[in-house]
Amino acid sequence: MSRRRTIASGVALAAASVLVLTACAGGTSPDPESPASGGEDYGLIQEGVLTVCSDVPYPPFEDFDDSTESGYTGFDIDLLTAIAEKLDLTIAVQDVSFDALQSGTTLVAGTCDIGASAMTITEERKANIDFSDPYYDSLQSLLVPADSGIASIDDLAGKVVGVQQGTTGEAYTTENAPEDTEIVRYPSDGELWPALQAGQIDAILQDLPVNVEHVRADDTYTIVEEYDTEESYGFAFAKDEKPELLEAVNGALAELREDGTYQEIYDTYFAAE
Repeated sequence: MSRRRTIASGVALAAASVLVLTACAGGTSPDPESPASGGEDYGLIQEGVLTVCSDVPYPPFEDFDDSTESGYTGFDIDLLTAIAEKLDLTIAVQDVSFDALQSGTTLVAGTCDIGASAMTITEERKANIDFSDPYYDSLQSLLVPADSGIASIDDLAGKVVGVQQGTTGEAYTTENAPEDTEIVRYPSDGELWPALQAGQIDAILQDLPVNVEHVRADDTYTIVEEYDTEESYGFAFAKDEKPELLEAVNGALAELREDGTYQEIYDTYFAAE
């Protein structure tokens, strides 16, 4: 979520890694009690299952959905589901705090195999987390009531702006808002959006796609500014603990881009933008 700030590198990784992993997984008839193909190669918490940690809700990237097998939906979830299918795995989702996830604490604790929570790749986070290749480029944005009179971040002087704790939106606000702006930090968008609706804060500064979802839901709110912070999201892994899984995820992501599946999932959530 990019949570989120800084420049990320471009997508890479040879599809050869996927071919090697596939070859290792096959070749013999699977034992009925053995894990799904490749599962035992990745050091998974549960055999045959890719356990995903995510801070929910954060639409359009992750949200609750009882109609799906995992109980969750969103761009991150759908993309990881497709990646898991490439690796002959299923997914299970754990709803966790974003702050603990982006710091690496949740990953090191072994709560999950991978973090998928609209997390921006930053040098600071790289000290504690291994990231996949980038899978989404994002902007920051300022959301306000349409009749607020706020037209830019400079108009936040003397106002109260809400941000999500531990995100690049928080960092951008701290660095760029007027000195007399009151910055209120919330655990997630699940608290930010209701706070704006209730008039407890004057604005929200966070990832553009999330604010776009709020405008779609209620046109009495508007996005008055966008900020190009050159952010890219990556899937997160415990530092130096799952190199085989990281390589396999990158390989599957590259395949999904090549075969058009990535674009199909992307268009489901962002084509209207």
